[in-house]
Amino acid sequence: MLSLIQILLLILSVAQFIIIAHIILSWLINFQVLSLRSPIVASIWDGLNRLVEPIYMRIRQFLPDLGGIDLAPLVALIAIYAIRIILINNIGVFV
Repeated sequence: MLSLIQILLLILSVAQFIIIAHIILSWLINFQVLSLRSPIVASIWDGLNRLVEPIYMRIRQFLPDLGGIDLAPLVALIAIYAIRIILINNIGVFV
């Protein structure tokens, strides 16, 4: 059962990395450091959007409209941290 917890923690770490990469890439695109005209940047951006947008859409349903501020990535990261804390603190139950 311990290895199942470790696999879940690994999946949460990968999800956390993908969300942070999406946030950083969106900043770089919005501040025009990177351009979507570049095929590599466009393909990475498209791939990351396909991974995170289904999660963000579900979170945005519950968040109020704040204009241009999108808090869905922050809520997703907080949820990942909360799940990690719950798993780590209750690991003794599963062993």
